[in-house]
Amino acid sequence: MHPQRTTSFTGLDAVLLLVLAGAAGWLAWRVTTVLGYDWDWSFLGRTILRRSEDGSLAPGLLLKGFVATLRLAAWTMLLALAAGVAAGLCRVSRSLFLRLCARTYVETMRNTPPLVLVFLFYFFVGDWIMTALGAQELAYGLSEAWQERLAWIMAPPGRLAAFLSALTTLALYEGAYIAEIVRSGVQSIERGQWEAAYALGLSRWQRMTRVILPQALRRMIPPLAGQFISTIKDSSIVAVISIPELTFEGLELMAATYRTFEIWLTVLGLYLLACLACSLAARRLETRLARRAA
Repeated sequence: MHPQRTTSFTGLDAVLLLVLAGAAGWLAWRVTTVLGYDWDWSFLGRTILRRSEDGSLAPGLLLKGFVATLRLAAWTMLLALAAGVAAGLCRVSRSLFLRLCARTYVETMRNTPPLVLVFLFYFFVGDWIMTALGAQELAYGLSEAWQERLAWIMAPPGRLAAFLSALTTLALYEGAYIAEIVRSGVQSIERGQWEAAYALGLSRWQRMTRVILPQALRRMIPPLAGQFISTIKDSSIVAVISIPELTFEGLELMAATYRTFEIWLTVLGLYLLACLACSLAARRLETRLARRAA
């Protein structure tokens, strides 16, 4: 068992913080003096929380966009995990056909610009498939209470088709990377583990689910956490099809107020907050799994 490492704030950390603070101050000074920019942070509070007509607090545009980003990232990761695990297991399958299908999927997604995929799926899934399935009409046919639940879980009925096309695009795109994480995790397990499980008379499915995957999962946690953080950041690309997530709301606010630096610095801070929280949660999960295995 490795001794637990302790972290401490060192002099080098203090120097780095001072350098970063100095660089930020210099940048703000340059923007103010060279560009003649008039900083105004007073309106930003209303973009997070605002007073509604009845006097109660309601989420502002940036907070709505932040929640929409987290919701889209959570749905994306859920579907991407399903697609990635299936494709990853196919990548290590004995069947040549399954291996070829999985590799075609992975290589196609990883070697195509995500922006192209967003537009392709928006016109294909949003316009054709959702129209053929009548998804939007079904959503409008729900009661008002269920429409509100649908808007909270996914999107309002009027934006459901665009949301589903964005979700499909991101899930397939991120799933390709998760497939490689699963494949490498399974293949990293020592051959002796396979042989020991085989000696116990377990079938291939039992060997995979009871022996190999539980061990591989511990090795997959760090890259999966990185992929989830990447999903949060990649979700900003669907702003081009008017999905009201954080980047889109930032663009709308900037067009209305011309407060470029204040808005984008706030958007940057919100993305950083979400990614750091995911990183911390993944580290704790990794530590807990390591303690159980010890």
